Amino acid sequence: MTTIATTDVLTERAAELRAEGEVNERLGKLSEKSVEIMRQSGVMKLLAPTEYGGTRAHPAEFAEMVMKMASLDGSAGWVAGVVGVHPWELELMSPKLQEEIWGADDETWVSSPYAPMGVATPVDGGYKFTGHWQFSTGTDHADWVILGAFLADRSGEKIMPPRFLHVVVPRSDYTIVDDSWDVVGLKGTGSKDVIINDVFVPEYRVVDQTDLFSGKVARDAGKTEPIHRLPFYSIFPQGLTAAVVGIAEGALQAHLDYQSNRVQINGFKSVEDPYTMYAVSEAAGEIRASRVSLLDNINRLYDTVAAGKEISMEQRAVGRRTQIQAAWRATAAIDTILARSGGNGLRMNNPIQRFWRDAHMGTAHAIHVPGPSYHAAVLTEIGLEPPVHLASAV
Repeated sequence: MTTIATTDVLTERAAELRAEGEVNERLGKLSEKSVEIMRQSGVMKLLAPTEYGGTRAHPAEFAEMVMKMASLDGSAGWVAGVVGVHPWELELMSPKLQEEIWGADDETWVSSPYAPMGVATPVDGGYKFTGHWQFSTGTDHADWVILGAFLADRSGEKIMPPRFLHVVVPRSDYTIVDDSWDVVGLKGTGSKDVIINDVFVPEYRVVDQTDLFSGKVARDAGKTEPIHRLPFYSIFPQGLTAAVVGIAEGALQAHLDYQSNRVQINGFKSVEDPYTMYAVSEAAGEIRASRVSLLDNINRLYDTVAAGKEISMEQRAVGRRTQIQAAWRATAAIDTILARSGGNGLRMNNPIQRFWRDAHMGTAHAIHVPGPSYHAAVLTEIGLEPPVHLASAV
């Protein structure tokens, strides 16, 4: 089945997806209705190979779809932002693997935790693979998973200095830990633990992380489209940051709906309170600035590679800083909004507090840790090469 991505579906079914937010949180994963709407929207096909119904869309278009979805339900937007990027990487890998994943059903989802929480030991034809990973977003609705791993030698000892792999594994080879996602926000993402115990993984399902990040994997695969010449750390964080910005937009809209008829405890209407209206308007401007900076950043990077140029270390580092800053700026704006919502804004039946919790959970993701990326960015701006431990973050 091939689905063409369109915002029309999200517009037509906005009320349904918004209502599922509370359901998703209660379930601790996306509801079947949420998944059905997401599939119908085509968001997961935007960065997928054309051979399997994808469109290889501009990454800014993907970000806008994620933001729209997250503004309706943070968890749905987060899953779209994470799972929706995986086809970009998988298209760079073995055609045999792509056929295994999408040959029978091109709507198949692939989840991931990229953190190296497992060990891959070389054996004839591939690797023996063992590990326990946290944060496999959307895993209940995925049939495959991309997992980060340390490469070991044939005796099982990790190679030093470390080498990292991305290992792709089918659902039959791993166990989902059902009670492992008990968190304060993004509850509906179902980002549960997965466990693998001594599974054989053929070599064509494995890619070297350094080769992926350097662009070697794309070059070796003959992928010369602009979308595939973007660095991993330019394209992958885009979906997560877009989700946080979309969550902020959802919080703002929920707050405006709530304030439009609200009478404060002192008897005055909120819309007549200049202090509240000023603060909320300032927050709205910050959220808008977050959106604009995020889209401008990816447009500039895309235009660079589309013109046949290479993205410099400075562009990469400054781009990462822009992404991270957009997430933190938008989340700070939600803090401003929540502080003007009164006690009733924090009731569990008010979506403002859920958007607030979801955004803070989103900024807690490793991709949004500011220190290393900010440090790398300023070093490049004064003409210095970031050391390896900082360059690896951009």
